[in-house]
Amino acid sequence: MTHRHFLEIDDLTDDELSAVLDASEKASSEVLARTGVALIFEKPSLRTRNSCEMAVVALGGHPVYITDTEISLDKRETVEDAIRTLNGYYGVFAARVFEHSKLERMVSVARHPVINLLSDSGHPVQALADLLTIRQAFGSLQGLSIGWVGDFSNVARSLALGALSLGVSFRFAGPAQYGPTPKDCDRIRALSRHGATLSVYTQPSDAVSGAQVVSTDAWYSMGQEGEKEVRRLAMKGCTVDSSLMAIAAPDAIFLHCLPAHRDEEATTEVLDGSQSRIWQQAHNRMHSFRGLLLWLHEQG
Repeated sequence: MTHRHFLEIDDLTDDELSAVLDASEKASSEVLARTGVALIFEKPSLRTRNSCEMAVVALGGHPVYITDTEISLDKRETVEDAIRTLNGYYGVFAARVFEHSKLERMVSVARHPVINLLSDSGHPVQALADLLTIRQAFGSLQGLSIGWVGDFSNVARSLALGALSLGVSFRFAGPAQYGPTPKDCDRIRALSRHGATLSVYTQPSDAVSGAQVVSTDAWYSMGQEGEKEVRRLAMKGCTVDSSLMAIAAPDAIFLHCLPAHRDEEATTEVLDGSQSRIWQQAHNRMHSFRGLLLWLHEQG
């Protein structure tokens, strides 16, 4: 397997990103036979653990789930020392961490690919699943628009990077203090292809009007529980409900990376409605991770 790393969507060119999506829909082959894949989890996750384990199994590899209790990065030993040890056991590292800097430190000593399963900066494997789901719904991506409502989370950042690089416009709406920074905007716009644009609004209706995809995320995630009430108050008016979906494109779909706080960032009616693709999106976590591993192998 090639010694490429995947810490964020823009680690891939637009052509490479398309190739990963294509690989996600290929039949499985045992290209990882007798290869161990270390799944390092500082933060637990239902979808990430299960999708990654089964993707590795589908490719003939052996996934090993390593919890924070077992590895204790920078507590029992440094990130670098842990990875130097694991270099001798595994052919791929995939890590779900709090600080993005830990992934960068892994890369500095890893002899094998390092994949970001989530950090405070981005969630690129989720963005792969989202883009795959959108492409499956519409047949192609170029010329579409995503209306994102609420918090510009790590998921939103990764999705925006991937969207613009594939010709999909990204329209954000939410409180200014929880929106993209000028640095975020510059980075995202630098990837624009085929006329795709990034727009930033405060009113959800401005982002959603006419959009083919309406997406959101939890207003507070793991590690942000102390901000729950402050964020709920700030996000008032950002709930995706049936009236907001009604102003999107007639064939619009709804996405949410889950877990959802029902009737906060989105109503149960929308989450379970006919436009929702949240379960397909969740299942595509497995297919897109398998596609990423397959593509990385093919590069070698």
